[in-house]
Amino acid sequence: MARRVLDRYLDSKEARRRLAPRAKPYFRAVERGLHLGYRRLANGAAGPWVARHYLGDQRYVEESIGHADDLSDADGVAILNYWQAVEAARERMRLRVHTEAGITGPHTVADAVAAYLEFLERNRRTAYDVRKRMEAHALPQLGKLEVTSLTADKLRKWHADLARKPPRLRSKSGEQQKYRSLAGDEEALRRRRASANRCLAQLKAALNLAWREGKVPSDMAWRKVKPFERADAARVRYLSITECKRLLEACEPDFHKLVRAALETGARYGELCRLKVDDFNTQAGTVAILSSKAGKPRHVVLTDEGRAFLEQVCRDRIGGELMFLKAKGSPWRKSHQLRPMAEACRHAKIDPPINFHALRHTWASLTIMNGVQLLIVAKNLGHSDTRMVEKHYGHLAPSYIADAIRAGAPRFVKQATKVRKRLDRN
Repeated sequence: MARRVLDRYLDSKEARRRLAPRAKPYFRAVERGLHLGYRRLANGAAGPWVARHYLGDQRYVEESIGHADDLSDADGVAILNYWQAVEAARERMRLRVHTEAGITGPHTVADAVAAYLEFLERNRRTAYDVRKRMEAHALPQLGKLEVTSLTADKLRKWHADLARKPPRLRSKSGEQQKYRSLAGDEEALRRRRASANRCLAQLKAALNLAWREGKVPSDMAWRKVKPFERADAARVRYLSITECKRLLEACEPDFHKLVRAALETGARYGELCRLKVDDFNTQAGTVAILSSKAGKPRHVVLTDEGRAFLEQVCRDRIGGELMFLKAKGSPWRKSHQLRPMAEACRHAKIDPPINFHALRHTWASLTIMNGVQLLIVAKNLGHSDTRMVEKHYGHLAPSYIADAIRAGAPRFVKQATKVRKRLDRN
């Protein structure tokens, strides 16, 4: 929020009447490089407000911004009280900064989000999720605001209000939005805060792009807003080998291939849907993910079982054909996995049921539990370092932790017995 600038000589009609008339305005510093001035007229007419901008090298420029409310009530346009004059001077300064930066008009939050979505669609494949989140949670409240008018307090309030809202339910187009009842336990609160943090991160990314491209003069407002702490804790949820087998047995044949591929590669649903037959290299035992969430290609290394599975899927097929198709030959599209995944979990008695992305968790968790280094797992998943793996996929089952401690922790009683026997011999 902009600092309120008090001035006992200018901020009331009575104070201004006590000033001596003179040609030179009475100036008050508003912020660095900006002064607000008031000229007291000898004929008793309403004095004009003047904004003075510092240009550097001891040079200034002055411009009239309206008349004071000495004789008439302020209307906020032509007749301004002191506080309105302060804001008008600041607005003139913002316009001057924009003009010098080549900005032709106000840049709203909606403009910043639109530019960011265009950037994502041009460089990555994550625009759909960002678009839906921004349309639902950011644009209705913030879209019409100019980015330069955003303050840390406004963004903190929006962020906090978002965490208090109940989760949205899938609603038909044109119908009123439906909401799930909001539970009062700690896990429900963590989930809402985690969702609010994701929206904040996406909004910050859009605003940062606007700042980097010179559309706005500063990024200080949103830089001060921090996400909720301890809200993005990794969920200890993945399938055991036995559960994976049950799930595969419960899948329809076409969906079985997609689930098996996720368990063999750790790839995302969207990445698997875009795979083509010639992305599989049978000699190297790898599959090329050419279009990923991060926009960077990678080569996923397969086990011998994974290689044999993809050889069977790709045998006698054209290289440019999609690797995974539905039973009738149509491609898998967005959200097409939801219903068959729910059905497979129900038939396989997976409780609580999982979504398709949990298969990626499963591959990573089981691979780490088998002793594969975190960096190798991160590379196969498409991460540049191990931070995301440690956060989301580095958790281990309680039984595995117990087995590891029982196998590797020191045995004090056994060691003490050996020492006692050695002392007895001596």
